[in-house]
Amino acid sequence: METTPTTAKPQSFKGTVVKTAMTDTITVAVSRYVKHPKYKKYQTRTKKFLVHDEGNTAKVGDQVTIVACAPKSKRKSFTLVK
Repeated sequence: METTPTTAKPQSFKGTVVKTAMTDTITVAVSRYVKHPKYKKYQTRTKKFLVHDEGNTAKVGDQVTIVACAPKSKRKSFTLVK
């Protein structure tokens, strides 16, 4: 029986730009809505990612899509899609 290799899609998230102070790097806050396991109450969890932005095109407050890529630096392993 032959198995065909499947290519996995890289992780992608939608978030908001919260910081653009660095060269070719932006900080994007990604929020998710989760249910607490014990108390069953819904809450918003937010995580910030460093994202490679070639040419500094994004501005603070923009809604962006980011996708995983090979690591660009120690903490930066996402790139800006739009």
